[in-house]
Amino acid sequence: QEYRGIIGKIGELEMEVNEHGTVIEALKGVEPERRCFRMIGGVLVERTVKDVLPALENNKQQISGLINKLKDSLTAKEQELKAFKEKHNIHVKGEKDAPSEEAVQTADKTSGVLVPQDSS
Repeated sequence: QEYRGIIGKIGELEMEVNEHGTVIEALKGVEPERRCFRMIGGVLVERTVKDVLPALENNKQQISGLINKLKDSLTAKEQELKAFKEKHNIHVKGEKDAPSEEAVQTADKTSGVLVPQDSS
């Protein structure tokens, strides 16, 4: 459940980073003295582009840092979950271990079409 929550939060934050990037690109082509509006804590405030642009870039960097921390946390949870499954010998139906390369190679050598041999 925690694992799914972390994955959901990462997806949500990645969407937010994309939105920040889109807004930053749009504002770069605008003169710095132009008025723009920004939502801060549910309140719409009026600022100039030169005030808003650095704040947006800073927010984007902070969100990206948070995403990296969450990905590290996700990796730790994966290891914890894997260790728990191995300790208690838990197998999830439909989840298969990847076959080793040797098994795949021997399967390739033995698979094929059977053709009757000519008896003459």
